[in-house]
Amino acid sequence: MASQIRASHILLMYKGSMRSTASRSKQEALDSINAMKAEIANGADFAELARQNSDCPSGEEGGDLGKFPRGAMVPEFDQAAFALEPGQVSDVIETAFGYHLIQRTE
Repeated sequence: MASQIRASHILLMYKGSMRSTASRSKQEALDSINAMKAEIANGADFAELARQNSDCPSGEEGGDLGKFPRGAMVPEFDQAAFALEPGQVSDVIETAFGYHLIQRTE
């Protein structure tokens, strides 16, 4: 089992999520991230979608979070990221920050 992985993510915040300045509703964020999940399943580039849509500063880097050890992220994110195989994209994950799609890159 890997002690560190590398992953990228797309974060969509919504009004009321932690540290959010977003004006979209929770439902709008969920609808948008589900649409992106479908785009990725149909061959869209994860990094490009992150650059265009992610509310996280990592979006500028295609969502790349670099390498991180188990326990470095909030529990829901950590559990989903470490369950992925390299190249795999998660289902939509909700944390206090909003909705995420995670792609394990290493």
